[in-house]
Amino acid sequence: MKATIISPEKTLFDGEIHLIQVPGTKGFFEVLENHAPIISTLDQGQIRVVTKNGEELHFDIDSGFIEVKDNTVNVLIM
Repeated sequence: MKATIISPEKTLFDGEIHLIQVPGTKGFFEVLENHAPIISTLDQGQIRVVTKNGEELHFDIDSGFIEVKDNTVNVLIM
């Protein structure tokens, strides 16, 4: 699954992942491969990414949006 995490200033992450956990407006949720298409707003919290090689990354956010479609995850954080 491919993920891109961007802010208005720069691209924070662009690569293959195993999973991503995000602070959705209605609570945290996790996206794995073959997840159903979704668009959601994000609240303040932390994004957790586990890459294909097992590396764990964390990104603190104030708000944002996530789009999941066809094993591609796009996240815009603010």
